[in-house]
Amino acid sequence: IMVLGPSWAGKSSCINTLTAAMGDCGEPHKLFRMNPKAITAPQMFGRLDPATNDWTDGIFAKLWRRACTWKKGEKVWIVLDGPVDAIWIENLNTVLDDNRTLTLANGDRISMSPDLKLVFEVANLDNASPATVSRAGIIYMSASSLGWKPVMQAWCTRRLSESGRPVEEVKLL
Repeated sequence: IMVLGPSWAGKSSCINTLTAAMGDCGEPHKLFRMNPKAITAPQMFGRLDPATNDWTDGIFAKLWRRACTWKKGEKVWIVLDGPVDAIWIENLNTVLDDNRTLTLANGDRISMSPDLKLVFEVANLDNASPATVSRAGIIYMSASSLGWKPVMQAWCTRRLSESGRPVEEVKLL
């Protein structure tokens, strides 16, 4: 799934609300969030040490292995939150196609478990290829439909709760 829209459109809040609601309905969900643009492709997927010929899994590869071996029935969502980069998104095409398998540079192939979902939370798809876009369901969230009041209300409520003061419904003019 690709949740697409500008900053402050409520993408993260919708994802968090959906996983919490599904948990309340009896299907517990774990949510792992990372920004793939904040790290290099070798840090994300893994690298081969040329001196020792040892493979070291990257952050995403470790997270993927862990999520695929999670307890049966416990749903896991990996949210890739950040701009799409042509380098790392192309490495995920095998995950997005019908075989749903992560293929690493060392030849390891890790199949996606039925309880694992991959969610992209992006502002735009400028650097995504048509092949990548055609493999995902896209949900567009417009910032104009949300408006500024819910954002301000959430911010005020969060600030009050962090300060230790009693939180009542924040009323905006």
